[in-house]
Amino acid sequence: MPRDIDPSLNRRRLRIELRKARENAGMTQRDAAKALEWSLSKLIRIEAGTVSLGVTDLRALLQLYEVTDPELVRELEDAARGSKGQSWWAQYSDVVSAQYALYLGYEGSADTIRMYNPVVLPGLLQTEDYATALLSVQVPESSVRQLVDLRLTRQERFFDADDSPQIDIVLDEAAIRRQIGGPAVMRRQLDHIRTLSEHPRTTLRVLPLTAGAHYSVGTPFILLSFKDDDDLLYVEGPGGGLSSRDDLALMVRYQECFEDISALAYEGDRFTELLTEVRESLDNS
Repeated sequence: MPRDIDPSLNRRRLRIELRKARENAGMTQRDAAKALEWSLSKLIRIEAGTVSLGVTDLRALLQLYEVTDPELVRELEDAARGSKGQSWWAQYSDVVSAQYALYLGYEGSADTIRMYNPVVLPGLLQTEDYATALLSVQVPESSVRQLVDLRLTRQERFFDADDSPQIDIVLDEAAIRRQIGGPAVMRRQLDHIRTLSEHPRTTLRVLPLTAGAHYSVGTPFILLSFKDDDDLLYVEGPGGGLSSRDDLALMVRYQECFEDISALAYEGDRFTELLTEVRESLDNS
């Protein structure tokens, strides 16, 4: 089944097209805001894709930027109408931070997702039991169920959709050996990872402990790639954070790191053999 068209995807389409139109018109954000008698913050939020956009405001922008192509105007008006409403994660708003909500909006339209976590297994791969055991010691008890459901729903949107992005994940041997929830939970988790490794749009590798130190040895991160936009970096941790597109050096550093650890990671038969080895050690525990 195809992924639902989330309001955040329409906001992103508007962000890309309106920024392009403004730049083609030779205007800065301040120029455009002044011409329309808007606050600069309003235009910044529109171009960041963090707010919906009414058709009336859209038409004002298109007129200012001299965008007249009838087909493009119609498409953008449809996107403006579709930019309103709640995103799929709205039901989890009590446990989703503003930064993570922004990330989820971008993730939903990515063409490629690359991720690495040196400590635990990424949420996109976690079973319900594993996620429950992990979150139970990290967040208040009242939030655990909602966060687990959020992770499971996020997984469904990727692994069950026909148009899901290409997902490339480097696991860490430390993460697959760390017994979150005990041996039984980990056995089911490793079986789940092995099943997901056969998904047609998913590539899984495991970085062995012998690989030693690297740039992100203590920092989980996610790289999102788009066909029509700049790459985006999400560095995980307390609160999380999306990188600024202006910080090209940081983006490049994490891109290089992912290439480095991918080259050192086990894949194919070696990947399967290590999973089997770890699972057998759990059988004997």
